[in-house]
Amino acid sequence: MASQDQHGTLIVTGASRGIGAAIAKMAGERGFFVAVNFVNGKAEAAAVVQGIVSAGGRARAIQGDVANEEDVVRLFETAERDLGPIKALVNNAAITGGFARVESVSAVTLARVWAVNVTGAFLCAREAVRRMSTSHVGTGGAIVNISSRAAKTGSAGEWVHYAASKGAIDSFTIGLAREVATEGIRVNAVAPGLIETGLHAANGAPDRLERLAATIPVQRPGTPIEVAEAVLWLLSPAASYTTGAILEVGGGR
Repeated sequence: MASQDQHGTLIVTGASRGIGAAIAKMAGERGFFVAVNFVNGKAEAAAVVQGIVSAGGRARAIQGDVANEEDVVRLFETAERDLGPIKALVNNAAITGGFARVESVSAVTLARVWAVNVTGAFLCAREAVRRMSTSHVGTGGAIVNISSRAAKTGSAGEWVHYAASKGAIDSFTIGLAREVATEGIRVNAVAPGLIETGLHAANGAPDRLERLAATIPVQRPGTPIEVAEAVLWLLSPAASYTTGAILEVGGGR
């Protein structure tokens, strides 16, 4: 059964699968009303919502591309209308742009990676701040951006473009946290390492986790649930004195 303590509405972008789905489900179990955002995975998003509802929670699937400003505004308006006041946001939606060395990356790929991973996070945070900030109409809240250990490792030979976009997310997290610290909003990031999701196979490297496991000090990849636990802690009152932090969940890698 879902927790009886209701924490308000949480929007999780890119929540139809993988880490986003794990965060949405756990948040539903812990008392949030959850807006499950998706772009193409309609059936998967519906399954996430059904799982939350079946466990006694409340959720709604809302389609929208975070790189599109109109979609972002509609996402927040719909979530607020159907679920109630926005109290939390997890900026999870992201794309890798595929494996490629820098010398082979096209401007089209770079533009799309930046649009989803960076502009999308900015737009969603903008709408969240407008609703949660005590300098506007809100009573406070929390934002967690999903970064990546790639921001520090650089992902040479694989996806430097993706790593660079996550480096931008780290800077964004620190800057926004300091900007809204006196307005009742905490802003943090979680930086997952190698996690067991369909991301690797989708990018044409189904054996990537197995191949790189030995480079992880704990000798195994992580799970979406382990990342979700970190996110839910940062959203919770237990992290009331934590803002501007980038929490690494990467098994020591």
